[in-house]
Amino acid sequence: MDPLTRTLKRVFLVVLAACVAIFIWGTVKTYQGAPPIPDKVVTASGQVLFTDQDIVDGKAGFQEADLMDYGTVYGNGSYFGEDYTALLLHQLATEMMDRYAEAQYQKPWSQLDKGQQTDIQDRVTAELQHPNLKDGVLTVSDTEAAAMRDVLQQTQQDLLKTDPATGYSAPSALDGARAAKVADFLMYTAWTAVAHRPGLDYSYTNNWPYDPLVGNTPTAATFTWTWASIGFLLAGIGVTVWFYFAKVADPLDEFGEMAIRGFPELTVSQRKTGKFFVTVAILFLIQIGAGGIMAHYYSDRASFFGINLLNILPFNVLKAVHIQTSIFWIAIAWIGAGVFLAPFISGKEPRHQGKLVDILFGAVWLVGLATLFGLYAGIKGWLPGNSWFWFGNQGLTYLQLGRFDQLALFAGLILWVWILGRALWPALKRQRGLGSLEHLLLYSGISIAAMYVFGMFPVTWIMNSFTLTDFWRWWVVHLWVEGTFEFFTVIAGAYLLVALGLVSRKTAERATWFELILVFMGGIVGTGHHMYWVGEPWIWLSLGSMFSFIEVMPLLLMIVEAIDNRRRIQAARDFKHRVALTYIMGAGVWNFFGAGVLGGLINAPLINYYEHGTFLTLAHAHTAMFGAFGLLGLGLVYFAVRYFVGDAHWSDRPPLVAFWLYNIGMVLWCLLNFWPIGFEQLAAVYTHDYVFARSMAFYNTTTLWQWLRFPGDIFFTAGALLMSFDIVLKLRTARRARQRVPRGKNVAA
Repeated sequence: MDPLTRTLKRVFLVVLAACVAIFIWGTVKTYQGAPPIPDKVVTASGQVLFTDQDIVDGKAGFQEADLMDYGTVYGNGSYFGEDYTALLLHQLATEMMDRYAEAQYQKPWSQLDKGQQTDIQDRVTAELQHPNLKDGVLTVSDTEAAAMRDVLQQTQQDLLKTDPATGYSAPSALDGARAAKVADFLMYTAWTAVAHRPGLDYSYTNNWPYDPLVGNTPTAATFTWTWASIGFLLAGIGVTVWFYFAKVADPLDEFGEMAIRGFPELTVSQRKTGKFFVTVAILFLIQIGAGGIMAHYYSDRASFFGINLLNILPFNVLKAVHIQTSIFWIAIAWIGAGVFLAPFISGKEPRHQGKLVDILFGAVWLVGLATLFGLYAGIKGWLPGNSWFWFGNQGLTYLQLGRFDQLALFAGLILWVWILGRALWPALKRQRGLGSLEHLLLYSGISIAAMYVFGMFPVTWIMNSFTLTDFWRWWVVHLWVEGTFEFFTVIAGAYLLVALGLVSRKTAERATWFELILVFMGGIVGTGHHMYWVGEPWIWLSLGSMFSFIEVMPLLLMIVEAIDNRRRIQAARDFKHRVALTYIMGAGVWNFFGAGVLGGLINAPLINYYEHGTFLTLAHAHTAMFGAFGLLGLGLVYFAVRYFVGDAHWSDRPPLVAFWLYNIGMVLWCLLNFWPIGFEQLAAVYTHDYVFARSMAFYNTTTLWQWLRFPGDIFFTAGALLMSFDIVLKLRTARRARQRVPRGKNVAA
């Protein structure tokens, strides 16, 4: 092994161990610092308002009704509706102020002079910030209790009422009693957002959401760690760029040796991957269809071009389908590509590999159909008792599918790793060093399967604390996307460059280990930037912000590599994989801009304090998820399809046109929808408060920009239709050509 590669490998192991240790320590501190759930909330006279069991049952009802895919709690969820935490906190405070004003001045608070308003506001703020919580009992004043009852009753009524003006469809899963408990849970989250931690001068959520009415403003730590993180980022970029060009990149090492020559005859398992790629096209179109209808709701909440779909296709159903199908088709693209690549890497086909691939394909569709049914059935209340937890919609954004479906998906991922491992085994034995690209490809597959486990914790019941539930949710969502997905991205891209003769193994392994050091350094502890405002302890403001900025550094290198790869492609004569490499290069570019620039900026604590849960997050989510991982998946699909077709019936034009349609669509999304609304929303938070920026009053001012989402949708959908038709047509043509050729002949040769 190259001496520098050996050194980088050792540094990686040290970094990985250190980051895991820090994250484990952070997990312990999170459990210790999660907001307490009072045994009961009582009035000064001892009357019980609600209990801890009401809060826990309400959290379960919130998840079963999938309200997180309509609005948000602690700013996490969907941005179509209001944030329930901020809304109930604001309503509680205004109710209390009106009651105290009426009692003291016989006028509503809004009619008092400035001095009187300040006196009342200070009284309410002090009462909310310094709760009387002793021995698990939260005692509230009679005034706060009366205000709380009014807000709870109004919330219960709103949860049970379909409102076309706001695009809200009452979930059939809730009845009056369950809605009342959901309201109790939402009130509890509002309490944690304003109640100060014992002995400290900020709330359990680090004073989020921004609401000057109750004294919620950024903490000193929010300011401090923002500037420290930005300084750390600038220094890190300088060191990263210097080390890469000074030590890693080898200007004398121009081209590697071609590992895959021409278009060899495909094995049985490779031919069977074609149906995975057709599945990618089908699920991609379903995702776009759900997203298109969902986006229309932002423009016209009452109907879809005059057709009332609100009760048939509620917004949260569409949101859940849109997210889950995106995860599925990207994962299936990678699964199919991994199975396809393995025989090329090892040079052999294990016995019965084709049968295992068929079983895997059946399992994929079984889980997919069960998930789509469960997403709808759970919200509609078709599943009796607690069966929604197992077979319905768990109501956690990105992890909506029921626990049985989660377990089935995990089993499918394990089967994929087994198929991949047995196919790679001859190559693994040849490359005895555990740090070779072949070994790393298998490790990346194992890590994708392994990280999914944490989204099922605890396995058989619903966790009581939303703070801890969301903590484990991000273990999967972030560590998948910024950890194991990036791991797979780096390895798959590096191996293809080596296999196609564009980069030598030595250069590829150097760059891979260096990038992996940066990926895991930022990707593991950087998960903390999702935990600033969800009731986690203050440590994540420091750890999350500092480490999340490191995520930009490996993404910067992807831009450098994309430029270099373009040069290599242009220098290679009659290059056969221009389409696949174009998509992979595009993934690197969008990974930097979508995940790095758009994600890095909103990760800064002070910016995120105001920006959290706004349309600026949508810009990051769409350009990072599809731009980075979607384009990579499609690039891998076209790499495989190229071998199905060979030279006889191949054309670069349709997929390249689709590629640019995707890019135009994403740029238009940002320029005409996400950014205009997002920056206006950010200003609304800063000048008013978070409640206003997430209200229908604000969204009704953005109608023009909501309609301007459609030009981007048109370009993007046109690209998807063209690409889907192209994939199906190419595979169909290849199949017919293979059927006309006598067995043993190579149609692609």
